[in-house]
Amino acid sequence: MTRRLFAGLVLLTTFALLAPPAQAEGKTKAKVLFLTQSKGFTHGSVRRRGELAPAEIAMKQLGQQTGLFDVDCSQDAAADFTKENLARYDVVMFYTTGVLPISDEAREYFVNDWLKQKGHGFIGFHSATDTYRFKPDHRDFEKHKWYIEIAGGSFNGHPWGAGSDVVLHVHDPSHAAMQPFGTEFEHKDEIYQYYNWHPENVRVLMSLDMGKTKLKKPYHVPVAWCRSWGDGKIFMNNLGHREDTWTNEAFLKSTENAVRWVLGELEGETTPNPDVSKAWDEKSKKDAGGA
Repeated sequence: MTRRLFAGLVLLTTFALLAPPAQAEGKTKAKVLFLTQSKGFTHGSVRRRGELAPAEIAMKQLGQQTGLFDVDCSQDAAADFTKENLARYDVVMFYTTGVLPISDEAREYFVNDWLKQKGHGFIGFHSATDTYRFKPDHRDFEKHKWYIEIAGGSFNGHPWGAGSDVVLHVHDPSHAAMQPFGTEFEHKDEIYQYYNWHPENVRVLMSLDMGKTKLKKPYHVPVAWCRSWGDGKIFMNNLGHREDTWTNEAFLKSTENAVRWVLGELEGETTPNPDVSKAWDEKSKKDAGGA
């Protein structure tokens, strides 16, 4: 047993002995399926050899600390992302890469029933946008367009590597998932840029501030966004490459609030705000020294 795994299990055991608020009040805890399967690059924050990794330990601890939810971690979409199994969950989280082995039946149920009709929630972390990453001219784009639309954008490189200090601006600090960050904060993490980005479909919640970040690019780089999908809710957060992000108090509180938002306990607007993307695209050009 590795030292990291042992430490994680000790913390999990400690939190399990506490009486979390939701249990004490007799509330039924939500069920979360956390899929961390990698069919492309495998991040250090997810499992490589079977043991729980920082992201998974963090989500299990968060559920136990808050008494809000129970988490089942999976790296087998073929077995666990099925119509029968999805029916057991209120929230699905992805920290995934590549083309996942999701059946047509599971996809149809997830998109049009579980999410759209039943009003459940999808939360994507970091490389969730590096999943089913196809450009419009690719032969498989239409087949996997369902996920591309849900994710809101596709990974297109990370000029800001894992050691980059960046400044992030929060556009909607009133949104439950953004409240822990305030209006602006500095963070060290890997930041993606995107294609398949359609600002008319999403509400941008947080962006990279080029004017206050060392490496400057002449275009808008969204970092977190949300949208409605019928009665369902979607929240995407680029952060999470670094293992220490999964112990960051504000990041964890944001994730807790995102779950509460999905469950209808907290408020958060989903109306698309393409004017924000347009304004920040212009701002980034100026910050990068463009016209």
